[in-house]
Amino acid sequence: MAIHLWFLIHLLLILLSTISVSSNVFVSINCGASGSYTDENSIAWTGDADLISNGVPHTVQSNYSISPLYDTLRAFTTRRKNCYSIEAEEGGKVLVRVVFNYGNYDGKSTPPMFDLHLDGNFWVTVNTSQAIYYEAIYVVKRKVISICVAQTNPNQFPFISSLEVRSVDPRAYNHIGPNYALFRNIRNGYGLNETIRFPTDPYDRVWNDVNIGNGLRRVVNDASFINANTSSNPPQAVLKSAITPVNDTDFISLGLDTIAYPFHYPMYINFYFIEVKQLNATETRSFRIYIDAVPFSLPIVPHFGNATEYFISNLSVTADTSFHIVGTGGSMLSPLLSAIEIFSISNALNNGTNNSDVEGLISLQKAFDVLQEWGGDPCLPAPYSWDWIKCNNDSVPRVTSLNLNSFNLSGRLPDFRNMDALEIIDLHNNSLTGPVPDFLGTMLNLKQLNLADNQFSGSIPRSLSRNSQLILSDTGNPLLCTNVTSCTRSSSNKKKTIKFSTILTIIIPVFFIF
Repeated sequence: MAIHLWFLIHLLLILLSTISVSSNVFVSINCGASGSYTDENSIAWTGDADLISNGVPHTVQSNYSISPLYDTLRAFTTRRKNCYSIEAEEGGKVLVRVVFNYGNYDGKSTPPMFDLHLDGNFWVTVNTSQAIYYEAIYVVKRKVISICVAQTNPNQFPFISSLEVRSVDPRAYNHIGPNYALFRNIRNGYGLNETIRFPTDPYDRVWNDVNIGNGLRRVVNDASFINANTSSNPPQAVLKSAITPVNDTDFISLGLDTIAYPFHYPMYINFYFIEVKQLNATETRSFRIYIDAVPFSLPIVPHFGNATEYFISNLSVTADTSFHIVGTGGSMLSPLLSAIEIFSISNALNNGTNNSDVEGLISLQKAFDVLQEWGGDPCLPAPYSWDWIKCNNDSVPRVTSLNLNSFNLSGRLPDFRNMDALEIIDLHNNSLTGPVPDFLGTMLNLKQLNLADNQFSGSIPRSLSRNSQLILSDTGNPLLCTNVTSCTRSSSNKKKTIKFSTILTIIIPVFFIF
């Protein structure tokens, strides 16, 4: 009995472990490529041919090649907004990274500018005059992440070179609310001699090595084991060394000269400290963070073998803001710094288009393949709603108009009754078949319904025909009963035909017998 109990517990633990692992997201898309590729960091990349129907794949010119991963791209010459959709865990925290390498792929030597969107939120205006990447960390509000590029200038076509999504520990960067995203500006490991990422960092954050400049030197950590268990879990590699002033009386100075986002966004900053040697009884090291020459933090005392993470959130800055790490009066040793991350905090993220409307639109896309070319949030950002819908200006927008005239739709209409904010439905000049759905008569806000020039059959539901507030167009449907009289006559004719055929089936055999 004990053995069986142990087996069940062991099996349960395996299942729980499997569920936990399967919820993680680690997606790497090589845009414009058709095959798969594993890079030097053991990251498996897949092409996007099966992930998106829009866009045209291209290859950069050879003299602009910076990596096999960024030698291809997908450019979008149609639609105002084109999107990739990636499944994720609702409420999970993710890192999204998008890379752009123009590489003069079109031979025009005119790098385009366009907007980048994240889940229906404006992210940044992309300037592709040089290869660049953007990264965001945020909490997913739905089960799908959408990354979109939107054309903002005539003849400047958006493109994407690569796209990555990684799950992040929910405890990381938890000093802002879930309604905000962190846009990466800087992530430096000051003791590094090369850039590191996955697998050294399990979240695949890219930590850059930097030129430390004059007056600073690198020091190596003497600890045989480093505990990096802070809320944001930096990789041990960035804690194995640090920078410190050459002279013990000097300080470490940092500027904001590489900020990629407007300064009206407040800042979120993580400092990472660790003592690099075992101090004796007479040695002390403590320091404070100064902002614009004003003390900001209390004294910080780093610990040998254990990382310290110091965060600053919601900090207003300008291009002239400076940071200094200065030793306290009683410190015998100079200050040190292992790594830093600087983010811009986004505006509040929207909640997206109303769920009922999204579900209704998905049912239409499943029924009609031609509609699957549209992706991302249907209504947001407001100037880039889908071409065949109109939305209102509510904080959670509703779809108020469905404009599918002349879309070459064929087959029966799916049930989208939950789109109950619809005021206009225009379906004319298609090849829609079957009866006119009853659910259309339950849509209380509907004011105009155009069913003309289709192949609908049967009769118009009374809830529609008797609605005096509804403008109904149903001409051009030869199989559709357009009024009560025609439907009654049609029904009467059917009954007469049935009766006559029944009489014939009786008389003919009797005649032959006679």
